Amino acid sequence: MRIVSLLPSSTEIVHVLGLDADLVGISHECDYPASVTDRPVLTSSKIDIGQLSKDIDRDVRRVLTDALAVYDVDAEGLERARPDVVLTQDLCDVCAVSIRDVEAALQSIASEGVQLVSLRPTRLDDLDGAHGVMGDIVRVAEALGEAAEGKRVADGLRDRLSSLRQRAADAVGAASRPRVLTIEWIDPVMVGGTWMPELVEIAGGAALVTEPGQHAPTLDRGALSALDPEVVLIKPCGFDLERTRQELGTLHELIESMPWRDSAKSRTFVADGNAFFNRPGPRLFESAEILAAMTHPSAFPDLVERHGEHYFPLRAVPSS
Repeated sequence: MRIVSLLPSSTEIVHVLGLDADLVGISHECDYPASVTDRPVLTSSKIDIGQLSKDIDRDVRRVLTDALAVYDVDAEGLERARPDVVLTQDLCDVCAVSIRDVEAALQSIASEGVQLVSLRPTRLDDLDGAHGVMGDIVRVAEALGEAAEGKRVADGLRDRLSSLRQRAADAVGAASRPRVLTIEWIDPVMVGGTWMPELVEIAGGAALVTEPGQHAPTLDRGALSALDPEVVLIKPCGFDLERTRQELGTLHELIESMPWRDSAKSRTFVADGNAFFNRPGPRLFESAEILAAMTHPSAFPDLVERHGEHYFPLRAVPSS
């Protein structure tokens, strides 16, 4: 089977299913595992992602206002790939190529018989009609002829998250859950939604602002000032640690302007939002472990040691 994956998360799902050899095309954002980054890249961005976050946001909004796509699909490259299955999404036109553009590209090359699998997870698991990450793993596996392996992977991920939840509950108790604010974009400030409140709960915290399944809201300075977080996690979508370091000045100014700056200053962290948290795939378990390490370091010294390279306290600015 010839697989094209136009999402970083679905590429990671293909990997855990053991189907790397069948991957014949990826998106420009697919960077994990390294073993698949030599495959043909079939998408590109119209936005200069090297800009500051406020300028990226401005340009994205301008493109969407003009009813244009943020990303391009290489139809000729897709035709050369001759896929049997194309994995894409219809959850967010800002996060990845839109399903409309993928459908148009497939139509332009008259690719009859290609199976299009579109993912739209908003929770960790399927619930009340909402798609979840675990269910999407199974759906991808079924489309690729690996239903049993997909169920094994999803059940294993559920069990690992459940074990971490129980460990956190035993370690900290219900009364010791700190209020956690997760920031998904820097300027303007967007608060982490979808599966993030669930990860916070699993890690022994209480999420502020959003409920599970809710899309990320934008908060102005007034709304942000009204909060009272005890732990702040800054993990900009699509930004690794090196990229986020470019905006440390903006982050320091933001936190210093908040009335809760003293209570949260020693527990404000920057994490890798590209590899973790924002990708609805297998590494959400590691994301929950990183949250537990930041939220309760004394209870999880092993996780602090295991994941210390993936985050740092905002007060400390590591050298490049």
